[in-house]
Amino acid sequence: MKSPRARDEMTGSPNRSRSRWRIEWPTVALALTIYGLWLAFTFYWAQIPYPILFLAGGWVIAWQGSLQHEVLHGHPTRFRRVNDLVGWPPISLWLPYRIYKQSHLQHHHDEWLTDPIEDPESYYLTGTRWERTGAIGRLLVRANNTLAGRLILGPLVALAAFFTAEAALILGGDRQRLKTWIAHLIGCAGVLFWVLAVCEMPLWIYLTAFVYSGIALSRLRSFAEHRYAGTKEERTAIVENTPLFGLLFLHNNLHIVHHSWPQVPWYDIPTFYRTHRQAFISLNGGLVYRGYADVARRYLFRSHHEPVHPQHVAPGTVEPVRVDGQDQAIAG
Repeated sequence: MKSPRARDEMTGSPNRSRSRWRIEWPTVALALTIYGLWLAFTFYWAQIPYPILFLAGGWVIAWQGSLQHEVLHGHPTRFRRVNDLVGWPPISLWLPYRIYKQSHLQHHHDEWLTDPIEDPESYYLTGTRWERTGAIGRLLVRANNTLAGRLILGPLVALAAFFTAEAALILGGDRQRLKTWIAHLIGCAGVLFWVLAVCEMPLWIYLTAFVYSGIALSRLRSFAEHRYAGTKEERTAIVENTPLFGLLFLHNNLHIVHHSWPQVPWYDIPTFYRTHRQAFISLNGGLVYRGYADVARRYLFRSHHEPVHPQHVAPGTVEPVRVDGQDQAIAG
């Protein structure tokens, strides 16, 4: 195993101008494409066969999730409010952008990656939480740790965990959370007015072909992104040879690049990775998959990891209710 100092061996890292007025136009074009496709797919939904709509609608929702991930890291402008405006439209309905942003930035405290108490995007449990889960809950957790379970049941698990946690916060008197949800629900009302009244799409079609499908696609990205290891750099994976999903995930399949250099814009990640491929593989201890087919071959019906975090095996620590990561979902 090589030292994490492999990062120091990297030269020629992207050093784009941080001018206050710089605009990253590829990301602007991407945002226009995503929202334009959403408008088109919802408006012409009746002319699109449901199986195709399921794929197209899920793609655009997951793609917006990737865009939200990009903008919360300071893209495409140097103005936070402008970036937040780009990511805010709640077309996925379930996840307020502000909550996702807060959770994901906490996830980037890399020394706590995978820790079920400190990392809000961890899929691990403490020993205490596992003991209290019950037989059915344990079965769901184990199923959710397989790729098939994550894609099929994962959206339901994510939604149940998220809404339970949010309801507890609001009922516990968190007024800021309540304000966040009120603003989000106002946005959702606008989305649903367009979908139901203007486009005349049945609600069940939007919830399945767009929302559920989109959450499932996002689960694919987050499934093998992280696993526990002794050093923080070795907890973040690389998935190579995936041009289609690489575009959908804005190259966060090369996840060690993002955690090492989160300021690098999505369109620079592939070149940066190719230039320093061996250094990144050394950095993350060789945690590399040869595409998502490789991930499926290993984990389609097999668990990606044991549910209980290795550092929290013994009962006695209390794990807070967490969002099942968009990025993990909330994930990624």
